[in-house]
Amino acid sequence: MRTPATPPHDQPLGLSLRDYGASRGSHAHDHFQVLIGLAGVLELEVEGRGARVGAGDARVVAPGDRHDFESRSGSLCLVLDTRQATWARCAERPPADALRLQALAQYLATCTQHPQASVMALQHGPALLLETWGAAAPANARSRRVIDWTALAAWAGSRWHEALSVADLASVACLSPGQFAERCRDEQGVSAMQWLRTMRLAHARELRLAGVGVAETARRTGYRSPSALTAALRRLGR
Repeated sequence: MRTPATPPHDQPLGLSLRDYGASRGSHAHDHFQVLIGLAGVLELEVEGRGARVGAGDARVVAPGDRHDFESRSGSLCLVLDTRQATWARCAERPPADALRLQALAQYLATCTQHPQASVMALQHGPALLLETWGAAAPANARSRRVIDWTALAAWAGSRWHEALSVADLASVACLSPGQFAERCRDEQGVSAMQWLRTMRLAHARELRLAGVGVAETARRTGYRSPSALTAALRRLGR
């Protein structure tokens, strides 16, 4: 069964097959979204830059990038919602083998229609898409200090009441601010401050979904007022 395109907070991470129609949508989300066209043409505007995803085309939308989308004649896409940081490198270059990627996407699209009979395919599908795209690690990756992004996010999450800076994050990661900013772009696909804002907003959304009040959530996550938090959450969901 195909599903219509839905706002990011309503769509779980993973693979899905989505129909896009003439109704114009606009939102941003806190994870990567990989779009592979199967039929029709999906028109996009990502952070003010026009793009299109037709059959055989592929596009990676980075976390935090606001994008408008519509398809006047309808389009069908295989969509992967993921927090796998390696997709940041895919956003910078086209697939190494577009025909192979398209064939894999067609197969995985069929699997999404029969999930109980395709458990292994759907489980390993995201990794296969990444491998087929050709997202090789940088040549100097082994010699670079590893950044534990999960631990860094947890560290920042306990200090939302502070005015955290790129220098603060870099210090925890044992890197210079410039090195940290470059690594954040390479590994997370966004600037260091954008990554920090995304983590803070994601934490705020988790608290709200858990039933924590707006005022208390704003206090815990460092927003200057409940209305500022509400506005940020509304922008994310649009």
